[in-house]
Amino acid sequence: MSDKIPLVLVDGSSYLYRAYHALPPLTNSKGMPTGAVKGVINMMRRLQKDYPQSTLVVVFDAKGKTFRDDMYSEYKANRPPMPDDLRLQIEPIHKIIKGMGLPMLIIDGVEADDVIGTLALQATAAKQPVVVSTGDKDIAQLVNEYITLVNTMTNSVLDRAGVIEKFGVPPELIIDYLALLGDKSDNIPGVPGVGEKTALGLLQGLGGLDAIYSRLEEVSGLEFRGAKNMAPKLQEHKDLAYLSYQLATIKTDVEMPQNISQLHNSPADEALLARLFNDMEFKTWVAELATAESPSARAISHASSPQSSPSLPEVEVLIVDIIKDYETVLTEDRLLAWVEKIKAADLVAVDTETTSLNYMVADLVGISIAVDAGKAAYIPFGHDYLGVPEQLSGDTVMAYFKPLLEDPSIKKVGQNLKYDMSIFAQHGVALQGIAFDTMLESYVLDSVATRHDMDSLANKYLGEQTIKFTDIAGKGVGQLTFNQISLELAGPYASEDADITLRLHRALWPKISAEPTLASVLTDIELPLIPILSRIERTGALVDDTLLFQQSQELSERIAELERQAWELAGQEFNLASPKQLGEILFTKLALPMLKKTAKGAPSTKEEVLQELALDYPLPKVLLEHRGLAKLKSTYTDKLPTMINPTTRRIHTSYHQAGTATGRLSSSDPNLQNIPVRTAEGRRVR
Repeated sequence: MSDKIPLVLVDGSSYLYRAYHALPPLTNSKGMPTGAVKGVINMMRRLQKDYPQSTLVVVFDAKGKTFRDDMYSEYKANRPPMPDDLRLQIEPIHKIIKGMGLPMLIIDGVEADDVIGTLALQATAAKQPVVVSTGDKDIAQLVNEYITLVNTMTNSVLDRAGVIEKFGVPPELIIDYLALLGDKSDNIPGVPGVGEKTALGLLQGLGGLDAIYSRLEEVSGLEFRGAKNMAPKLQEHKDLAYLSYQLATIKTDVEMPQNISQLHNSPADEALLARLFNDMEFKTWVAELATAESPSARAISHASSPQSSPSLPEVEVLIVDIIKDYETVLTEDRLLAWVEKIKAADLVAVDTETTSLNYMVADLVGISIAVDAGKAAYIPFGHDYLGVPEQLSGDTVMAYFKPLLEDPSIKKVGQNLKYDMSIFAQHGVALQGIAFDTMLESYVLDSVATRHDMDSLANKYLGEQTIKFTDIAGKGVGQLTFNQISLELAGPYASEDADITLRLHRALWPKISAEPTLASVLTDIELPLIPILSRIERTGALVDDTLLFQQSQELSERIAELERQAWELAGQEFNLASPKQLGEILFTKLALPMLKKTAKGAPSTKEEVLQELALDYPLPKVLLEHRGLAKLKSTYTDKLPTMINPTTRRIHTSYHQAGTATGRLSSSDPNLQNIPVRTAEGRRVR
């Protein structure tokens, strides 16, 4: 294989449909569809990260018929017309790709595959390595010493051996394979009655199409089901077989406006991209452009936050080009290979992908692992969308992984491992060997320097923008759960989580270990607390919903009584929850002193104002009691019974070790620490 930087050829049309069907139907505030745009451009950005020095050439199908339609009028006739909401997204996709400075080719009369094939063979003649990024199996016929495929499902590379492993035949027989089998997506007929096993039996037993038809008398002796009756079928449909061969053959002599030596990336037009991203309302990408560093910058120094400890040095971020080798594991032999990598690793990053942030109800969809910088895998077993590729079963994965996860000698690092520990526990795995947690490492190093989520930490300490969950799942009511996300998007996202976690640890731990007191806080306090808090959370708090319901009824009566008192003191009925009406009553009708104003100049009715007024006036005192009881009722006596887990009959909160600047624990969903203790009613809830 050549040491030259590879040329990357991107099948844009393949990406277009994959992105459209993989992402939820996203729109901007103007109603413009944006899902396919986001998906396609996200894939382009990923390729730019993976091949930072390569020229990326993006090829799309042209409108209208091709030479294959002249050969066979039914070619692709089974495909429905392009959806209107997808058609609207083509122009912005093209504009953004041009704005990114990527060469884009659309050649009339041929398909994107043919343009890619022509460029790939030009590169082969020049001994130039080529990576073809596509989801189209036809292009496997091009693979040779210089041409490899990026498998967009697993984000791994298919060379000659990979093609043989995937299809059962070498690249030079892929056309013959498609000629026999046909291709439903393109309406290539193939030979009726020939399925995958029959096609492989013929090709592996006799060779290509010409060899098969010259040795038809030998077909009956082959070892596949139906071999005895196959020769007459082949003879009957010989014309269809050779027509299919022609239709499946990628044209490699397309007349091109430019050859490979003339194709180069150009500097990105950031002003154009900012305008287009703004139109699409891709806020994260707009923010990235606004804060982008010069491409030549190799290190970024971030000044400490004004709230940071003055004894801590500025954080230097070394930007390192990482070759990312991410894999989505779909077979048992690849799972075994990763098991061996885990056993051999000094430290393993572990992350779970689930259907919910609620550890008590979440289903485990897959596990991601990283063993070295850039080397990570996602093992899915719970994706269940229509058309999902065959995955390993959860039982198979856990049979191999449970002993590894429970082995204390295999050291693990994670990002918020308490959540993963609880998820594993819910699925019968007692996670052991927790050596580090990057969320806690960041928190111990500087609790106020940044948020401690992985995306923020990757940006601060690695200078890297990660794939956001909303990039692959969408937002709002249409947001997908992880089991609904296509493997081609889920794999890189999940693998990156584990990879970034391992790299964050390598960036953070040297800074912490240089300060013995910080290292002690992490290793002697925070890390040992993880399993304790996980167990407390999963055990839950026993709640008497009958008593809470009774107290809620009593609170309703008292709140209604206070409302009547307030109306009497005000001399009229009004909405006690309306700041505007309350301000009019207090400061206009009753002429109470105005102590503070809001940002818009209206009288403030905040709690501290009412507390001061209550020292001298009766209505504010009634209002304060009304507010306190109404909040207690809505937040606790009404809500807590609805949060009781139907299985355990307990409430399960989440405790946060990195949620405050002072080092204390906090809790949420529900916040059990915030139940009032100064009032009798609050103490009753506790």
